[in-house]
Amino acid sequence: MLTQLSLRHVTLLGTSLLGSAFVLMMDEGRAATTQSVPVQHKQTHATPPSRKATSRPVPKPPVEVAGGSEAVVVTGTREFGKKARDSIAPVDIVTNRQLTGTGQPTLRDSLALLLPSLTVPTGGFDAGALTDTISLRGLNPNETLVLVDGKRRHTTANIYADGGPAQGSTPVDIDMIPMSMIDHIEVLRDGASAQYGSDAIAGVVNIILKKQNHGLTMRSNTGITSEGDGFQQGVFIDGGLNLNNRGFVHIGGDFVHQDHTVRSGADNRTNTYVNQLLGQPEQTRESVAINAGYNITDNVQAYASATYAHRHAESYQNYRLPSTLASYPGYASIYPYGYTPIEALNEDDYELTAGFRGTLAGWHWDVSSVFGRDYDAFDTESSTNVGLYTATGQTPTSFAAQSYNDTQWTNSVDLSRKFRTSFWPYAINVAGGASYRYEAYAIGTGSPASYTYSSSDGFPGTNPANAGKWSRDVAAGYLDISTNLMKHWQIDLAGRVEHYTDVGNTKTGKISTRYDFSPRFAIRGTFSNGFHAPTLAQEHYSALSVSPTAASGIIAANSAGALANGASTLKPESSTSAEGGIIVEPIKKLHVTVDVYQIDLRDRIMPGGTIYGSQAYSALQADGFNLPAGSENWTGSQLATHWFANVANTRTQGLDLTATYPTDFGRYGHADWDVAINLNRTRLRHQATSTTGAALLNAQYIAYLTTAYPRSKIIFGGTWHSARNKWAVSVHEIRYGETTSQLTYYTGPYTYSTSHFLEFQNVPKWTTNASVTYNITPKWSATIGGNNIFAKFPSVVPEGNRYLGVPKYYMSTSQLGMSGGYYYLDVSARF
Repeated sequence: MLTQLSLRHVTLLGTSLLGSAFVLMMDEGRAATTQSVPVQHKQTHATPPSRKATSRPVPKPPVEVAGGSEAVVVTGTREFGKKARDSIAPVDIVTNRQLTGTGQPTLRDSLALLLPSLTVPTGGFDAGALTDTISLRGLNPNETLVLVDGKRRHTTANIYADGGPAQGSTPVDIDMIPMSMIDHIEVLRDGASAQYGSDAIAGVVNIILKKQNHGLTMRSNTGITSEGDGFQQGVFIDGGLNLNNRGFVHIGGDFVHQDHTVRSGADNRTNTYVNQLLGQPEQTRESVAINAGYNITDNVQAYASATYAHRHAESYQNYRLPSTLASYPGYASIYPYGYTPIEALNEDDYELTAGFRGTLAGWHWDVSSVFGRDYDAFDTESSTNVGLYTATGQTPTSFAAQSYNDTQWTNSVDLSRKFRTSFWPYAINVAGGASYRYEAYAIGTGSPASYTYSSSDGFPGTNPANAGKWSRDVAAGYLDISTNLMKHWQIDLAGRVEHYTDVGNTKTGKISTRYDFSPRFAIRGTFSNGFHAPTLAQEHYSALSVSPTAASGIIAANSAGALANGASTLKPESSTSAEGGIIVEPIKKLHVTVDVYQIDLRDRIMPGGTIYGSQAYSALQADGFNLPAGSENWTGSQLATHWFANVANTRTQGLDLTATYPTDFGRYGHADWDVAINLNRTRLRHQATSTTGAALLNAQYIAYLTTAYPRSKIIFGGTWHSARNKWAVSVHEIRYGETTSQLTYYTGPYTYSTSHFLEFQNVPKWTTNASVTYNITPKWSATIGGNNIFAKFPSVVPEGNRYLGVPKYYMSTSQLGMSGGYYYLDVSARF
């Protein structure tokens, strides 16, 4: 962990928020969390041409600027040349060197080690494990907006359909962007819907691509887990070209392979470890990107970028006993020892961006078009359709089961200008713009063998009744005005209106302010409202997951089965946020920020209105699903289905504290120390009911909303560099706070109960990350290190609450991962 700046903003909203944060600290009673801003190093990175406030807004080659607090930021502001230390909003900066310094080959897992307010799922299963999701501030991944060079990134087509806090999300899969092409990342921890539109409730992640017109960088990362599995290999390469001193082309690509890990408990049917359900899926990903800009004139620049990624991934399902095939000799001869169905994903993801920007009559202008698409094709492998075999005598073992397509096309015009007038002593920055976005979502049918008769076992195919294509248009306009009320008092006002052809109109606003009492003490604060429009997937997705003795489904909210059981049309989620804090340097070089926040989120979208047994059987049949033989007699939670609904109102409160301090040891080098703490708590304020008056949530789903994310996260440590920068040693501790879940019983008097659950605490965990770097030459360096080097694991689930005895760790949380320790060798070269 090298350098990261986290200048958090400060609220003028005062006592109620600070009091709430104090209560959070008392409730947690152990420690706190927010990513400690790893220390400021003398790291540099390229600044996009549009970021410099000069008479020529599109300078020829990208300009190198200092990192840390001196970095010019583009997220959360419409002004040019704003430095991070002067930002009116809280912006964390994560450099490419920081990302590679974690030793992780994926962007998602790198950020999770650097940002305490950012979490990832503990583990995954089914299709949800095959998309890399992130969450900010303990909210669903859909509440975080991802931009690339300030432009909205398209989302994945793969909905996270399994139970847990991420259920229902179709976020941006950030690992489909090559890590080699990332210059730095700006993370705005602030409600920003008024500036950027839907989804920016928890914050904004803006990925800035490299724009250097020279150089070549190569990197190899090799690692393995403490259990001896999960081998990972990453190869990364990028380089830049100069276009006649008037522009640049930067090209890069990644290759990443990850093997399966297996963390399952013994299957209680066989008392062996043959069931490999629990663990990291296998995946291979190839991704490439190109970024280019060219100054047509001194005041007009053309720019373009493109990314493409292909992923093949496989996830294990529950093991099927040989006895299940006793009546089907065709399959029994193929699987004499039983079988494990596999979900296999082949994904193609691409995005194209093109535009022009420049200045005219004092106005900065930017006209752009962004087209993105994600296509996911799921196969069911090593499986059966025993009903089809009985009827036809055929014995397929692989099935084309499901396919999904997500398309987004955004066209935008942005304008900004700084005015100076005789009636106001300070400059007034005015920005505005408009955009049109087309969104489409499609569900394709599986092969007939995957959905007819008893369907493909483990991962049934999509039947024609649940396939289709849906689209909508989104038009938006915004206005942003910023100025000073006094010499040291900034203020920023933003407003936005959007129209969705399926869910109607939204209006959002934001007011931010900052007052600098001195160069070493300032306060900042924000009050805003925001929204998340239901995604097309949340409105129309339906699917069925089948286990050996159970099945669960999600049906579309507007389907016959859902409407017959009290479903209603989805509404946008809406939020009201208040944030504030201080920025202080109590002694020279000690930088401290303390911030508090409160997010009231209304009409949250999650599956609700769960129905069970015969009622679920009827609803699934009404929607065209084929169910296993005998399932009409399954009881309780053996057979269940639900639909997406506006289920609840919640309140999320938190506190972020960061501190950085450098120490100079003279001829013995120097060290950079950092600490960051994040406290986060979500409470249920109101639960909705269906049109029949039934509660939409049970205790298990309330826990997904309120206690599935860590109550706290701490990151602290330091990095020592030798006097001539030949050696670097980094050690950091991460503490993950407690999560609480409501577990289903699989034995005893409450077996498969839908109203009685076991309250399970996943207790806090400490992990240690360490690395040693040796700079072999000025161009070559090697790092050996490890994450979670003492191989800590989540708390073990009681045996009576494990389906078939297998899920030893609870997957539906976002605390410590279940892979254990990870040890790596990283070699890089820069030319």
